Amino acid sequence: MRLLWGLDNLCAGGSKKKICFQEDELTVPSDTEKEEVQTLFVDAFLQNNRLEHIVQVMGYHPEYLDCFLQTQHYMLRGDGPLPFHYRHYIAIMAAARHQCPYLVDLHKAEFILNGGDEHWLKGVDHVPQKLQDLYEINKILAHRPWLISHTHIEKLTRGNDNWSLSEVMHALVLLTHFHALASFIYGCGINAEIETDNGHTFRPPSISDNGVSSDSNQNSHSSSPTSATDAETGIEELMERMKKLTEETEEEPTQEEMLKRFKKVGSQSAELKAAAEQPSKADIMYFVKDAKFTYEDFAKRESEIPTFRAQDYSWEDQGFSLANRLYTDIGTLLDNKFTTTYNLTYMTMGDKVDVDTTSFRRSIWNYIHCMFGIRHDDYDYGEVNQLLERNLKSYIKTVTCYPERVTKKDYDSFMREFKHSEKVHVNLMLMEAKMQAELLYALRAVMKYMT
Repeated sequence: MRLLWGLDNLCAGGSKKKICFQEDELTVPSDTEKEEVQTLFVDAFLQNNRLEHIVQVMGYHPEYLDCFLQTQHYMLRGDGPLPFHYRHYIAIMAAARHQCPYLVDLHKAEFILNGGDEHWLKGVDHVPQKLQDLYEINKILAHRPWLISHTHIEKLTRGNDNWSLSEVMHALVLLTHFHALASFIYGCGINAEIETDNGHTFRPPSISDNGVSSDSNQNSHSSSPTSATDAETGIEELMERMKKLTEETEEEPTQEEMLKRFKKVGSQSAELKAAAEQPSKADIMYFVKDAKFTYEDFAKRESEIPTFRAQDYSWEDQGFSLANRLYTDIGTLLDNKFTTTYNLTYMTMGDKVDVDTTSFRRSIWNYIHCMFGIRHDDYDYGEVNQLLERNLKSYIKTVTCYPERVTKKDYDSFMREFKHSEKVHVNLMLMEAKMQAELLYALRAVMKYMT
């Protein structure tokens, strides 16, 4: 089985172009000798009647994969307020916002298998009003979650085609899950399985190794051009910086200084240029309205929209309990997945062992929250600039905010000394931090509506 960037891709002229990933580096093989991973693969196969590439890539991190499979199975096939075909249609709507054919095609098939009306697959204009009413929240959460308010929740729960709060909660979890999963799929270059529609293809099919369209031969799609001024921080230097942070005994900065550092990181993120747009896939655009509505740097809107202070509304103190209250057990499953991802470590970096990666992992998680306007008062955002070099920041921003624009060049250009499994680990953090950020805004809106 192969991944997106490991394929023999058909180019526009009909010739094949080899993308230079070594095939055996891309996925954990289905016949792996690791018993724990093999058991998870069997479970995934029994759940889905296939072993998906997503699962094989996550197989590098079995502790996470176990949480992922339990959570996704529960939200799609377990007890819950939404009908099964609704769940898969919501997955389609969410994945389409990031133009992810892998997920759209997969859940179109699951939608039909679960008794869905094939007429609905003509697009979002052909579904019941109840689902159409969900679209505005889908759009906002996918790109600018800070815009969601209690009025959006109120609109869903009023009228003839109203949603119950339990149904709203279920829908919010599905939307945020599949927005984030689309980022993971693009970030790791995962392609559809060979037996599916569009299997072993790349959209657009004419992207070459350096991210340049061989059709137009014009601009690179990469958001992180490499230059002499963007020299990458090596692992040894990064380890030295992490060690220095743990050993520093300087006086703790004031809250005023901490806020200043947070705003600086946000402003610097806004300066990173967005990757160039790529052609949209026509059969996905049936499920997209207002395609021009995309991510907008929060730092540019900060004067209009207040920063979300995690100390005022956090997942641990408020979000977890509200999720469980409205959708039984989902809060527990999500909390386990978030915690596992945040704490996941093998104490390695590249070929180095016995490395405490806590500060590095924390800086990635909080940098993503910063891009969505979420501030942790107890975190020194000065660490972000010390530990995350420019190419890694560019990659994080593209995968999180514009996943459909990620190229192999973006993947190759960050942390070149990292193993493939470590880059997958980074993408797991991007996915879960993004989902949590979206959920925090959504849950706060639900709480405000309820009170």
